[in-house]
Amino acid sequence: MTPTRIEILGVPVDCLTMDRTVELAASILAGDKPHSVVAVNPEKVMRARRDPALRGQLRRANVLIPDGIGVVMAARILGLGRLRRVPGSELMPRLCELAARRGYRVFLFGAAPDVNERAAQVLCERYPGLIVAGTQHGFLADSEMPAFIERINRLQVDLLFVALGSPKQEDWMDRFVPRLRVKICQGVGGTFDVLAGRVRRAPAAFRAVHLEWFYRLVSNPRRLRRQAALPLFAVQILKQRVCG
Repeated sequence: MTPTRIEILGVPVDCLTMDRTVELAASILAGDKPHSVVAVNPEKVMRARRDPALRGQLRRANVLIPDGIGVVMAARILGLGRLRRVPGSELMPRLCELAARRGYRVFLFGAAPDVNERAAQVLCERYPGLIVAGTQHGFLADSEMPAFIERINRLQVDLLFVALGSPKQEDWMDRFVPRLRVKICQGVGGTFDVLAGRVRRAPAAFRAVHLEWFYRLVSNPRRLRRQAALPLFAVQILKQRVCG
């Protein structure tokens, strides 16, 4: 089941819902080829426009989920279809639930050691039977990567969650997923910190009206520079809508 793929300002996005993404993941897990799963949001789209390396990494990714509400709205404005949000922070727990039911092995890579361990503990409590094959902090040097890749393959990991932040995690997956024998490698940004209780996710009321970005900005004003990409993204979308 190959999803329809569209482009938002030159960045590919797959037309998926959460349920369809989980179904696609189940199909991938039943196969034998590694797949990278990357979240697409306005900030990443704008960065890719000025960063050829990131743009290439996104084009080579196997599954590109519409993570941000801005991407969903842009698709509608441009007449490219009615997308549904597939937040990466919500997809990861759904995949862990699937893994717990079917006996797949997961691995957490990227955050600080205590964050990884706490996130793994929370997931195991939430999804009884989940097999967490291991965790690894994200402060590895390139010289340590061959041994790390060998470890992942030796542990027969099925799902690898990478929490290095963007664009570092996209670069890592682009470079190393072809060497892995995992079925799914998902970039999850700061999701481990949320699971571990280090960062509070936006309350449901904010998420329901698609203002999670605003809550994050108010909670952490240091994000202001990153969030500056949002109005620039909106301008570019409207410009493309008017000028074609």
